[in-house]
Amino acid sequence: MAGTTEGFSSKNLALKAQKKVLSGMASRGAANLVVDDATGSVLDELYRLLRGHLNSRKEAEKIIKDIVKIVVKVGVLSRHKQFSTEEMAVARRFKTLFHQLAMTVVTFYRVEFTFDRTVLIKHLETCKDLLHKLVENHLTAKSHGRVDHVFGRLADAGFLTAVYTPGGPLFPALGRLCDGLDQLLDDDVI
Repeated sequence: MAGTTEGFSSKNLALKAQKKVLSGMASRGAANLVVDDATGSVLDELYRLLRGHLNSRKEAEKIIKDIVKIVVKVGVLSRHKQFSTEEMAVARRFKTLFHQLAMTVVTFYRVEFTFDRTVLIKHLETCKDLLHKLVENHLTAKSHGRVDHVFGRLADAGFLTAVYTPGGPLFPALGRLCDGLDQLLDDDVI
């Protein structure tokens, strides 16, 4: 009898089911169930920036859904202590770099003539690489594709230039996004 459960783990099954259920809840409305108000506001402003630049509600929503799915899955893995010691070191490096990225986004908005898209693109690409490394043994190729999709859109030079154009149509939404990032930074969320 003991050999019949070989290869089966109810814990792993529950973890897979939880990731699947939570990733299915990734609509903008359902995101409010898994993110706090400040994070939700930042995601809403990011949605407005993406929609304004892409002229596509559908694509902007897909990017936000992908972000929520990635965050939820990483959160589930972390909560269930699925990361090795080495992966936790990668997670700490990612968090540090993401914090720097958020501060850079805000600084480039608040201080005139400091915007440098190559710096933002480098930070975004490094975050993407670290995130891939963190989840390489845990998530599917489809999830890795979501990571590429999100960071590919955010690191697009045309998007960054349009967002950081003073007086441009996207600049007010960038200001609100930066206000939200400020709050998340002050609260030590990111």
